[in-house]
Amino acid sequence: MADSILIDRYPRPQCEGSNSVLCFVSGAFLLDFDRVIGILMRPFSTFLIVLCCAQGADRFAAIGPRMQEFVDKGEAAGIVTLIADSDKVLHLAAVGKTDVAKDRKTRTDDIFWIASMSKPITVVALAILADDGKLRFDDPVAKYVPEFAGVRVSAAGQLVTPTRPITLRDLATHTSGMGEMTLREPHWTLAETAQMLAKQPLLFQPGTRWAYSTAGLDTLGRVVEVASGMPFDRFLRKRVFDPLGMKDTTFWISPKKEAPWAHPYKWNAQTGKLEETAIPYLYKTEVTDRARPPLGGAGLFSTAGDMARLYQMMLHRGEWNGKRILKTETVAEMTRKQTGDLIARPGMPWGLGFCVVEDPSKMAANSVLSAGSFGHGGAFSTQSWADPVKNLIWIVMFQRDGKGNPDNSDVRIAFEEAAAEGLVK
Repeated sequence: MADSILIDRYPRPQCEGSNSVLCFVSGAFLLDFDRVIGILMRPFSTFLIVLCCAQGADRFAAIGPRMQEFVDKGEAAGIVTLIADSDKVLHLAAVGKTDVAKDRKTRTDDIFWIASMSKPITVVALAILADDGKLRFDDPVAKYVPEFAGVRVSAAGQLVTPTRPITLRDLATHTSGMGEMTLREPHWTLAETAQMLAKQPLLFQPGTRWAYSTAGLDTLGRVVEVASGMPFDRFLRKRVFDPLGMKDTTFWISPKKEAPWAHPYKWNAQTGKLEETAIPYLYKTEVTDRARPPLGGAGLFSTAGDMARLYQMMLHRGEWNGKRILKTETVAEMTRKQTGDLIARPGMPWGLGFCVVEDPSKMAANSVLSAGSFGHGGAFSTQSWADPVKNLIWIVMFQRDGKGNPDNSDVRIAFEEAAAEGLVK
C-alpha cells in the first residue's frame, strides 16, 4: 500500500474544496472524522490535527498503484512521488522499500542521492554571490582558481592556448570544454580538486560546443568557497538550506539518519533484477564520510519535500515564505536559454545550472511540461522539474541505475500519466 499524504507539511495546509473536515494524520494513514473523535477520547495521547480537503478524496489516487506496479515487477525498489504548486504540496506518496535487504518500507521523507540534481543548487549558490556583488557570471574562472590561467586545449593532437578564458557562465552551462576528472583521491579538498582539474586539457575551445561536465560544477563549488570566504557546504547551509528549511539536504548523511537513506540499485539486464550497488561518485567512501569533499556536481543527498521547497522558491522568482533568496532578475537569467544554437539534449538547451525545456515534444517524459519549464535529473533516476506556465512542480525519487535514460525513464512517464486525470479535476 502507498504511503500517501495529501497535505502540505511545510506551509499551513490549504484546502481545495469549500467544505472541510478534521483529519488525523498518523504515520502514513489518513483517518476519517468519526475515528478521530473516538481516538481523541482516549487519555494520555498526543495528536496532530490538520485540515484536509472535503470528503478526503485523493484526486491523484492513481499514482500509488501505478508506481507499485514497478515495485511488484522488481523494476524499482522504492519510489517517492510529489506534485506541488508554488505554495503547497498537492500530492506526496511512497511505495516499495528503501532497503530491500532489511525489508524497510519506503517513506515520503526518505533521503536519496540526487546526483546531478545537485548542479542547479550549486549554481543557486553562485547566483546568490552574484546578487551580493561578489562575482559576475562572466568572470574568468582563473580569478578565483588561479591555476586555470594556464589551462590548455587539446586540438588535433596538440595542446594550444584557449582563444578566450573559461568563464563561470561556461561552467554553469557546460560549454567550458572541460571533461570529467580522470584521476582523483576520495578525500581531496575542493581546492585540491580544482587545482587538479586545471591541469587537464580542455576538449574544445570555450563556448564553441556543449558537453556535459560534472567536473565543471565541482569547480564552481570551489569558486563559491573563494568568493564567499566560507566552506562550500557551510555557505549552502547558511544561504540556501536553512532559509528554505531544507533540513535533510546534505553532502553527508548523519549516522542517525542512515535508516531513511534510500539504498542504490542497479538493473541487471541479464537476470532482469535489481542488485544493490555502490554510488560511483562517492569514490568508495561511505555516505557518512565527512572527509569526502562537498562536490557540487553530484554530491548531494535530499528528500522530495526539500527539493519541492527549492523549486517553490524558483517559481516565486527567488522568494520563499517571505524570505528573499535570489533577485527576480537573477531567477529569470538562470532559467532562460543560455546556449544559443549549440546542441545540448533533445528539445532541451541549458540555462545557468538548470536544463530548460524548449520543445516538450522531443522527449516523452517532457510531454506534460510547458515550453519554458526547467529542472534537472540525476544519474540514479531522481527527477525534479518546475513548470512556470502551469505553476506545477514534478518530483520523482527512486534509485535505479543501468536501465535507459533516467530523464526519460518508464517510471517518470508512468507517474506523469497517472497524475494526468487528477490535474484536470
